[in-house]
Amino acid sequence: MIKLYSFGENFGVTDPSPFVLKVNTYMRMCKIEFESIAHPKNLNLAPKGKLPFIEVDGEKIPDSQQIIAHLKKRPEQDLDSHLNDEQKAIAYLVTKSLDENLYFVLVHSRWLRDDTWPTIKNAFFGKLPFPLKQLVPGIVRKQIRKGLKGQGIGRHSNQEMQQILRCSLQALSDLLGAKKYFFGDKPSSLDATVYAFLAAFILVNLDNPFNTIAKGYPNLVDYCQRVNAEYFS
Repeated sequence: MIKLYSFGENFGVTDPSPFVLKVNTYMRMCKIEFESIAHPKNLNLAPKGKLPFIEVDGEKIPDSQQIIAHLKKRPEQDLDSHLNDEQKAIAYLVTKSLDENLYFVLVHSRWLRDDTWPTIKNAFFGKLPFPLKQLVPGIVRKQIRKGLKGQGIGRHSNQEMQQILRCSLQALSDLLGAKKYFFGDKPSSLDATVYAFLAAFILVNLDNPFNTIAKGYPNLVDYCQRVNAEYFS
């Protein structure tokens, strides 16, 4: 059986990482049986120092997109087999936009905003012994701030990042329209990805302006809640 290594449930969702949740959702949509091994210490076991990774027949496969590509090798596990070439291209490019752009807006909204930081700090570091409990959170937050600035998103103002979020969500809202899934009546890998990112803004029990913005798109909220009920209830 496939083993999925993850962080574990937090903030009211199955996993706070959209990359973990993407893989989890993909396997649920494919009806793949898997064992979830959830613990923050899984980071120490990860081949690339990031989660998720899966273990199949003793082989560790990291990176959400590499994992999905591996799963697709079996035809019955390819959620995109019904898509045409144009739809596959759209799925790939939208996925990359969420992975490589919107994700860093999400990180900012959680780790660098003072209204959300106390919740994040307690969730990830609250169980550390003294004095690590006092020292580690600030060090990690400083590293994240430096990383976001190096990536580029951290050079934007808070208002500019909120506008990036709005543009991404409006594009997703327009692409989805009134459809059940992004390409019709059957789910695709894009649905697994979009659900994971929407859940990170809409379903979490965090409260900041970024979450409020995301909840202002009725068709995306309905879609997110519907997918959650269908595959995670």
